[in-house]
Formats: sequence, structure tokens, C-alpha cells
Amino acid sequence: MRILLIVLDSVGIGHAPDADEFGDDGANTVGHIRDKVKGLKLPALERCGLLHCEAIAAARPLPDFEPEWSFGAMSEQSIGKDTTTGHWEIAGTPLTEPFSVFPKFPDALVEQLEAAADCQFLGNYAQSGTVILEELGEEHVATGHPILYTSADSVLQIAAHEDVVPLERLYDICRSCRAIADTEKIGRVIARPFSGEVGNFMRTKNRHDFSMIPPPNLLTLLTEQNVEVVSIGKIADIFANQGISRAYPTGSNRDGMSQIDSLSKEKASGDQLIFANLVDFDMLYGHRRDPAGYARCLEEFDQWLASFIANSETKFDHTIITADHGNDPTWSGTDHTREKVPLLISGFDEASKNLGGRNTFADIAATVAKSFGFTWDSAGTPVY
Repeated sequence: MRILLIVLDSVGIGHAPDADEFGDDGANTVGHIRDKVKGLKLPALERCGLLHCEAIAAARPLPDFEPEWSFGAMSEQSIGKDTTTGHWEIAGTPLTEPFSVFPKFPDALVEQLEAAADCQFLGNYAQSGTVILEELGEEHVATGHPILYTSADSVLQIAAHEDVVPLERLYDICRSCRAIADTEKIGRVIARPFSGEVGNFMRTKNRHDFSMIPPPNLLTLLTEQNVEVVSIGKIADIFANQGISRAYPTGSNRDGMSQIDSLSKEKASGDQLIFANLVDFDMLYGHRRDPAGYARCLEEFDQWLASFIANSETKFDHTIITADHGNDPTWSGTDHTREKVPLLISGFDEASKNLGGRNTFADIAATVAKSFGFTWDSAGTPVY
């Protein structure tokens, strides 16, 4: 049994039932991109059933054609709209309590962080990752002090120029801060290295996420049962390398899709789950509120998907495409949006199956566990 699970980071399909509690009532990442960017073309995703997922999410009649894959729409059970929360729920562990979120970190906490990391921080406020470099990058280069910042998500981010703070030193700083972040229930400590000159700073591909240790989940179950779990992109970071057999970090969606292509050509020696995150949608276009760029990114994935299906579909018993949250590029602010996400699955006996509205992302974990022949007694219900 080989299963491929692809998370299109932030590709939401309409506000969740409780979106008003997050200030996101009316958000719709894909829908608003369609409205804003005329001529958006996603033929492969639509043949698979994306339009049907969107119709379920909006309680509209289904399109009058039969898609090639099974389709549905999922709402998040956990209280949160961040990457870690979404991925952990996909892996079968919804959070009963949300991670902590800070508009800025308390002075006493910053003092602890500085003492643990043996450095002094600049910043300490919520800001876009690119804007913070414009605001504090020059001072960082002059002083050598790393930049500490956050967002509406449960993150503690530390930025440093690679020529000022060597990469391994930045990672060491983040590891030191991770232990303290655990006590505050902060989901991720993120190293944000950058390069370039004043006025032209650019974040590099050497980002690294230091996550809390997750509770037991689908990935740990599979590895304990000798199923190989292969991470592509930031999956290994999100799960703190727990339940991961092999990891392939990536610098872009294109890199991630290339890794999937390479792995699909391997002859697996046994059962295997390939778990991929494609982050460009979120990192480059959602947070930066760039609908046109987001549309191009969707079209690039769609073109790859058409080729992948033509060349590789039979090499996987199931291919699953979903998302972890929304990030509507037409929405106010720069943060994630609380949305339903698509659920597309190939590999059923029938051409397609209406999976309906699902009440938790954990239905994916239950489905994958059942496909591998394991009993699933955690959150989630198999889709078949």
C-alpha cells in the first residue's frame, strides 16, 4: 500500500461554520481568487473535483459533471487556524485547547529567552516577515541582535542575516528558545534567515521550524507498525521529526513537486505514506495579500497535477489532496483565515464518491489508517 498525502498550504474553500469567532466570516481563499483574477484556469483540479468541494463548502448544488476523484469539504475541529494545529488534526490529533498567541511577548518572557539564547533581541511585535526586515533589518546588521517577532498565529519567529548570525548559531538560538516556548504553549519557534543588502533583504530557503513535540498520532502509529513515512517540505518540522522515516526539506513548491515525482518512481519495499506540504501558496502569496501571485501558484500546481496524474497515478493506491487552513489574499490583515478545506481522494473502486461535509480534518488520519489495515480509535471517521 502506497499513499500520497499533499497539503496545499492555506488553500481554503470558504469560511468555516465558526469563522465569525475568528473575524473571518465571509473569507474564501479560492473563491475570492476566482473573483479577483479573471480567467483562472485549474482544469486538473476541477476534473478531480475541486468545484464539487467548493459547492459542498458553500451548500450549493453540485456541478453537473462527474469528477474523476472522490470529493468533500472538511471543517476544523481544533480551535485555531495555524499550520501546526491544522497538520496535527490531519494526523488525527485535534487540539482540545488552542496554542498560546501573543500580540507581543511579555518583558519577563523576553528576558528568559535572551538569557537562554545568550543574546539580545530587537523588535518583539507582530509583523509580516518581509516588512519586519524593512523596519529592523538595518539595525540588526549594525548591532548583530536577532529580530524577534510574532503574528496572529502561535509562533515565535527569529530573523537574522546569514552573514551576521551564522545559520547554525541561529538554529541554536531557536533551540534554546524552544524549551521556554514549551512552557508557554507556543506552537512553533521559527528560524527566519535572510540575506542581501540594506533596502534589498530577502529571506533564504534555510527557514527551519522548531515545533512542540506532538501527541501520539497517525505518523507515530504508522512508523511503529513498520510503515515508512516520508516527509516532503516542512512536515518533519511540524511534527518535530516524530514518526518520520525520511525527510526531504524543500525550498519551493516546484522543489516539493519534483521530490514527489522522484519518490513516485521509487519501488517501495513495503507500505509507505508520502506526506508533502507545499508552502508557497501561504508564505509567498497569502500572507502578502497577492491574489494574482496566488492564482499563478495554483495554476502551476494544476499543471504539475495534470502531468502527475498522467504519469504516476497508478503508482499510488490513494492520492489525497487537502489544505490545513485558509489564507484569503483579499482579506484584511496578513494572517490565516478560518476556512473549510478541500478533500480530494483518488483510488476508490468507483470513479468518484461524494464524501460530503466532514466535521474534522482527522477523517484523513482515520481513512489512511484503515487503508493500511490498522484499527483507528482516535478522532476522525474513515470516509469509506
